[in-house]
This record gives sequence, structure tokens and C-alpha cells, in this order.
Amino acid sequence: MSQPADPRLLAPHWNPADGMVRRSRMWRWLVFFNMPLAVWYLSWLLRPERISNHLLYGLLVGAETLNVVQALGFWWTMSAVRHRPSRPPFTEPVAVDVFIPVYNEPVEIVEATIAGAARLAGNTRVALLDDGGNPEMEALAARYGVDYVHRPTRGGAKAANINWTLERTDAPFVAIFDCDHVPDPRFLEVTLAHFDEKVAFVQTPQYYANGRGGGVAEASWSQQALFFGPIAMGRDNLESMFCCGTNVVFRRSALESVGSFSTDSLTEDFELSIRLHEEGWESRYLPQVLAAGLGPEDMASYTSQQLRWARGCLSSLPRIITARLPLRQRLNYLLSALHWLSGWTLLIYMCFPVVRILTGAQPLDVASTDQFLLHWAPYFAGGMATVTLASAGTYTFAAYALMAANFWVHIVASVLALFRRKGSFVVTPKQGAGGRQIRPVAPALAACAVLVGVSLVGLMRDQSPATINNVAFASVHVTVLLAGSWAALRGAPRPAAATVPAVVEGGLAATGPASPAGAEPVV
Repeated sequence: MSQPADPRLLAPHWNPADGMVRRSRMWRWLVFFNMPLAVWYLSWLLRPERISNHLLYGLLVGAETLNVVQALGFWWTMSAVRHRPSRPPFTEPVAVDVFIPVYNEPVEIVEATIAGAARLAGNTRVALLDDGGNPEMEALAARYGVDYVHRPTRGGAKAANINWTLERTDAPFVAIFDCDHVPDPRFLEVTLAHFDEKVAFVQTPQYYANGRGGGVAEASWSQQALFFGPIAMGRDNLESMFCCGTNVVFRRSALESVGSFSTDSLTEDFELSIRLHEEGWESRYLPQVLAAGLGPEDMASYTSQQLRWARGCLSSLPRIITARLPLRQRLNYLLSALHWLSGWTLLIYMCFPVVRILTGAQPLDVASTDQFLLHWAPYFAGGMATVTLASAGTYTFAAYALMAANFWVHIVASVLALFRRKGSFVVTPKQGAGGRQIRPVAPALAACAVLVGVSLVGLMRDQSPATINNVAFASVHVTVLLAGSWAALRGAPRPAAATVPAVVEGGLAATGPASPAGAEPVV
């Protein structure tokens, strides 16, 4: 049998639990090693005699404070990673409603998901929730023998679409898949086994099957692998895992107890998790790939996705602060939201060499750059080593560079959240547009132009050690920004259409001619 064109139909190339417990013992030692390095750096940085320019020094301390908070949160989360024992498959005939929301996505992308959902083991009723009113989607649902749901209005986007269908169904459990995530036939057998009495939902990884082809998809997947690997496993043991919108099963009574999904949030799943935890419900994270989806293929799709996530999480900060949550859960939600301020730290760091070369002002009063590096470099290297070990090498330089090149997303999101500007829910495109995309990386290119231009001015003015050092720092920033922008500048061809699956077994899927829902796998 030939290989399928659709990467979602291949066996997963990643398992978040592989070697995680063994590595967790090693990174606990790294954490103990990192703590004195952090103290060594901060005790040096925070001495009053280090202040050169008060404004710049304040910005540096603010940026480093955010980084240290994130580092402490990461170390805490890593230290909580434990192995949850597996459970035998759940085989009781409990009813499950399976929802697949869709709005103007390509039929060839959605069909693979419908085909997979139609073959889920168990007592299921699958519904395609089409907010686009597309006749091709209705025909697709009919072809696979699943329900087609089209509500009268589109207000409230995905959240309202799900809520409207919840009111018209009655199964005690509800599974939700984004329209590009193809479920494994064992999905419900595995996830339902983890529903204890107070468990509201069981979340599984959001796995990007197209994350092996380079470019934005691969770098974006590298970011996801860090979260759905050690971070999610640690948060699960801290009883603080939140819903991620897809590849998840809910207990209906839990949803009803908090009024279902909020329709006024860009991250309705994040906000719903807060309300569920407030009411005493528990969550579970199952580190096993049981559905395969598609990550953003191009820079425009990636920035659209990141801006929505950033705005939603930052807008939730007041809600987190006032929530009736245990301290460990409140801190985990705060850490998730504060991540989206990281772009400000990058902007601050990029400004320092520019200001120093043009005005001579600098944040620190040090005799030489070597003195700064002596205290900062070990702390930074220890943190990077911990991330590398925790992710088993899946978090790459490309992932960091992609985030850095989109520093502006965090800045725009935080400004919009601060002024309470409401945004609309924008679906992340499931296929790349192809060609070069300059607009999403224009802020990064502008930053590069400023850094290069100022560096040239500084070198023409003098070649003192101070100037050379700041030109070197500017060059590092330019290198990272260009690396993160390269996929958008290079462009990429539009991906081929997906192959429709007919066989789902032993992995996620195989290929063949389409077959009706409920047909036995063809071996």
C-alpha cells in the first residue's frame, strides 16, 4: 500500500511519556543546580552600585523578573512530573456525543476527521457542527452517516456552536475534535477509563502530524511538544491542567454545572477550565497521542493563532486573580497567561544596544562585558540545559526563533487586552497560502533594519570595545529574528490535498477508497 499524502494518517512520531519519568529525576538535580546560579546572577544584578541609567536599569530588572518567574514556574512544574499508571480500556456501553465544529474549512481536511470519528469504538453519536452552512459539508456528513448540525445564527463562534448542540443532545459524555484532528479509533476507550467521580474532562495532546516537513509547521510543533510533554504532565500532577479545545472528553454534568462554554472569550476552553476548577471539578491529562492534527503551515496562520491565544489568555488575568482557586492552580493559570508577555522582554533587550550606541546610556555600570557574562551566562546556560533535557531535544532553536520573530504578537495582544478591546474568533487556516509573506514578519524585519543601521553608525563613529560589544549583541538579535522570519521570506508551495482515509487501525489510519460509517476495517 502506498504512503498516504495526508500526514495525519501516519503513525505518530512522538510520544510525550517516552522516558519522561527517567528524565524527570535528572532535571530535578538540574533545578537544584540552577537555583544557586539564579541567586548568583540576581544578587550581582540587584546591587545598587550596578545602576547606570535608572530607566534602563528598571526595564532590565523588570524583564529579568518576568524571566525568573517563568523559570521558577517551569522548574516547579518539571519537579511535579510523575507517572500516572495506565488503566485498562473502558468497554462499558456508555453513550458519547462526538462534536466536530467547522466553519469554512476545506472539505478534504474535514473528511479525514469525519471518517476517523465515524469509526470510534464505543456507543457514539457523531455530529458535524457546520457554522458555514456548506452543502458539501452536509453531503459529507450524509456520506459517513453522521449528524449534520447547522444552527440558525453564527453568533458566539465555536463556543456558541458547541453550546447550541449541547442543548439538543443528551449523552453523559461529550468528545470534541477540531475539524483537522483525526482521532484514533481507541480514543474513547482510553480516555473514558480515566474518568473518576470528580473528573470534568480528560485532555490528550494536540499533536501536529505535519510537524516533520520543516518551516513554520515544524517550529510550531516544537513549541507544542514542550507544552504537551513535560509541562502538561507536570500540571496534571499539580491538578492544574486546562482544556485545550480539541482531543478532549467532557462529562456533560460538569459542563452544565458551570453553564458550558463562555461565548465572550477568545480562549473559551481556558476560561471554562477556570470555572470548572473553581467548582471543585478535577481535570486529567493523558500523555498519549490519540488524535493527529495539522499545525499552521505558514507565518500568517501562525501569527493569527498566536494572537488569538495571547489575547484570550491575557484578557483572563483579572479572572484568574479573582478566581476561587487553590494557590497551586491560581499560580499555574497565572504562569500560562504571563507567558504571553515574553515579547516585551525581547523588545527591551533589543533596545539596549541601540540606546547605548546612539546615546551612550546603558542599564548597568560595569567595568567590562566580561563581568556581566560571568554572572549571566551560567544562569542562562543552566536554564537552556533544563529545557533541552525536559523536552528530550524536541524544543529547537527554530522554535525559539519563531517565537522571537513574532515578539510583536505579545505586545499587540497585551495592549489590546489592557484596553479591553474585544476581538473576534478567527479560525486558524488548515492549509498554507503558499508564497512569501512579508506582512507577518514586517515588525521583525523593521527591528533588524534598526539594529543593523545603528550598528553601522556606531562602527563608523568609533570602534571602541563598548561599541563592538553592543554591535555583537545587536548581531545576535538580528540572527535570531532572521532565522525566525526565514520561512515567511522563503515562501512555500501550497500543500497537496489530503488523502481520504478508509482504514483506521493499528495507529491513526491507513488509506483506501472511502467506505460508509460503521464499516469494519479493511485489512
